[in-house]
Amino acid sequence: MTRYSALSLLRGALNGHRDWPQAWRNPALKGSYDAVIVGGGGHGLATAYYLARQHGMRNIAVLEKGWLGGGNTGRNTAVSRSNYFYPESTRFFDHSLRLYEGLGRELNFNIMLSQQGIIGLASSRHELETYRRWVTAMQLQPVDAELLTRDQVAARVPLLNMSRRARYPVYGAFMQKRGAISRHDAVAWGYARAADALGVDIIQHCEVTGIDIAGGAVCGLRTTQGTVRSDKVALAVAGHSSVLAAMAGLRLPIESQALQAMVTEPVKPCFDHIVISPAVHCYLSQSDRGEFVIGGGTDMYPSYGQRGSLRGTEAVLGAVVELYPALSRLRLMRQWAGIVDISPDTSPIIGKTPVTGLYLSTGWGTGGYKAIPAGGETLAWTMAEDRPHELIEPFGLDRFASGRLIDEGAASGVAH
Repeated sequence: MTRYSALSLLRGALNGHRDWPQAWRNPALKGSYDAVIVGGGGHGLATAYYLARQHGMRNIAVLEKGWLGGGNTGRNTAVSRSNYFYPESTRFFDHSLRLYEGLGRELNFNIMLSQQGIIGLASSRHELETYRRWVTAMQLQPVDAELLTRDQVAARVPLLNMSRRARYPVYGAFMQKRGAISRHDAVAWGYARAADALGVDIIQHCEVTGIDIAGGAVCGLRTTQGTVRSDKVALAVAGHSSVLAAMAGLRLPIESQALQAMVTEPVKPCFDHIVISPAVHCYLSQSDRGEFVIGGGTDMYPSYGQRGSLRGTEAVLGAVVELYPALSRLRLMRQWAGIVDISPDTSPIIGKTPVTGLYLSTGWGTGGYKAIPAGGETLAWTMAEDRPHELIEPFGLDRFASGRLIDEGAASGVAH
C-alpha cells in the first residue's frame, strides 16, 4: 500500500498525478473464504479490516451488490457523537468516537474529521429539564457534555432565530464539544484501501441471492457471480437486513424507512457547529466546501424508496426556515434518502444469531455512520472469538426475548 504523505503528494504533483497506483484491487470471487461480509459500506469494510488487522485473518471477502460505499454510507449527514443516555449506548458510541479521532492516522487516509461540537436545542422548559438529566448521565460515564444558557446559544449560533415569538423558541441547549463531522466517502475508501492491503477481497456488483444452511449452521452463499463457501458470514446491509436474514430463515424485528438529507449551494463559512432541534428533528451543519448539510426525521412508513416523500422534505425545510431565516434565500443542490433499519427499542442489533456462524450488524436506525469504527471492531472480535464482545453484549438479538431493552428513543429522544 502506498504511504500517503506530504512528500508523496508533492512527487505526485510533479508527475502530473499520472503514477498513482490503484487504491484497491478488483479481484474475482474465489470459491471459499474463511469469512464473508455481505455489505460494502462502512460497517462491512470496517469489519473486514479489523478481522484482518487485529485477528490475523487474510482469506476474507466483502460482497457488495452495488458499488463500494454506495448505500447508506454515501447517503447520510456524516455526524459522529456519543451523547446518549443509557450507559450501554454511551460506552459503545464514545468508543466509536475515540476511534474516529485517530482513524485518519491509523488508515493513512484523510477522513476530514472536524470536531465542531454538537448542540441540541431545547424548545421548552420540559425539554431543558430532560437535557439536565441527559447531561448528568453522560458526565457520570464520564463523557463530555455541558448545558448552555440561552445567551450562550445565541453567541455560538448567530444565525439562529432567538426571538421570544419564534415558532421554536430557544430556552437553552446541551453541547458535546467532541461531536464531529467527517467525509463519508473518505471513511469508506480509507477502510477499503487498508483492508485490501491486508489481503481482503472486495467484490463489487455481487448480489447475494441465497444463504446455504446445513445442520443449523451457515455453510455458504449464492451470488450473482457464483457460489462461495464459508462457515462465517456477517450481514451488514442496513435497511435490507430483514431481506437477507429471511434467506437464512430469520425474521428480524426491523422496520426499514427512508431518511432524507439534502445540501444547499455553497456559501462562505458562517456556521461553526452541528445543531439539532429534537423538537422538529432538524439538524444542520456546514461542510468544508461551504454547503449546508440538512437532515430530518424518517418518513413514517416502511419504504425502500431512495428519494423520500415530499411531505418529509417540506417538513424539514419548513423547520430550517423557521430556525434560520437567513437560509431561506439559499437554493438546494441535492436531496436524497437512505434506507435505515429501526428496531423496536431504537438501539442496534449486533452479534450472533440462532444460525451458527451467521452474524448481524443492523438496527442502527438513523445513526449507523457514527458507529462504523466500533461496530466493525466489535463485530470482528465477535466473529473471531464466536462470542459477543463486551461492548455489544447488551445489543444482542436475544434481548427482545428477555425484555432487556435499551430504549434510547424514550430516554434521549433519538432513533438510534
